[in-house]
Amino acid sequence: MASKSRHVTVELQNPKPFFGPICQCRHQFFREEFLRHHQCLEQQREYYSEGAIASAEDALSRIMGRLEQLCQRDDACEVVGQLLRKLDAVTKLSEWTEPRTLH
Repeated sequence: MASKSRHVTVELQNPKPFFGPICQCRHQFFREEFLRHHQCLEQQREYYSEGAIASAEDALSRIMGRLEQLCQRDDACEVVGQLLRKLDAVTKLSEWTEPRTLH
């Protein structure tokens, strides 16, 4: 399999103000999703270039470091959803976990 060289960037355009106290269930859910992406990345490490791995791990580290702040935003679901989709473009985790329809 060819080495994947997609880079995950974390850019928050037009940041919105914090909305209020953190929702612990939302924070826990998002945290678990990012950890699942990290585990998936680790399982596929041999198929990625070192640069792609470093970029994805850096992005995951920055996200996890700011997750509590992100969860306080009034647009948290939208922003975190965008970040998860960017990571999924690299890890393809959704392809592994989505139920398949058998014909």
